[in-house]
Amino acid sequence: ATMVNIYVSRHGQDADNANGILNGHRNGPLTDLGRQQATDVAHKMLDAGFRFSTSGNDAPEGKTILSAIYSSPLVRALHTARIFADVLKDGASDEGKVELLDDLIERDFGIMAGLPTSSITAICGEDKILATDTINYFLDPEGAETFPQLIDRANRLVTHIDELTKDLPSDSSILLVTHGDFGKMLYAAYYDIPWEDVLRQFHFGNSEVLLLSQDSSSDKAHVFETQQFNA
Repeated sequence: ATMVNIYVSRHGQDADNANGILNGHRNGPLTDLGRQQATDVAHKMLDAGFRFSTSGNDAPEGKTILSAIYSSPLVRALHTARIFADVLKDGASDEGKVELLDDLIERDFGIMAGLPTSSITAICGEDKILATDTINYFLDPEGAETFPQLIDRANRLVTHIDELTKDLPSDSSILLVTHGDFGKMLYAAYYDIPWEDVLRQFHFGNSEVLLLSQDSSSDKAHVFETQQFNA
């Protein structure tokens, strides 16, 4: 297992989030609120001692150095990642050094992409959804990735991250900017928790940050939370 601490953020609000539309691989930009959410959480991280520095220097006492920021290729995540990088950068040399990882992309929603969230039960049927307090999760509509497939992708990504970070000091940290469904499955895969339990366990809101760490228990999921205006 990887020794680096992995912070996982969801992107800020995009237009589909604001309008109650299922986005999946749809590639719209952040809303004004989404940019504000990302900025707010980045400043909370700054206040808590986080800095983004690719120099490889040791973290000063009480600071957490993010050695890399990786983003999903979708623009809502990339813009969020760039806001984090800009607020947290240690110096001009770190400007814009966000790297893309294709495996951080959101779940493929298949035929559900672009439909209202309110249509999930009618289209998929009661027996093909997992209902929680905040979200109805569709399990396997036509063309969509299933949660077990996302777990496989998440495990592949964790292995890839091990490889990418193997030369970093063991107490290093990195930030991944991803999406709601995939972020939860990354969390499930890392802590080896059944995916159904993770979907029921917590809501991963816009720009919220989770910690994946061998020193952290899975019940300490949320590090920084932002005010939610949409599911």
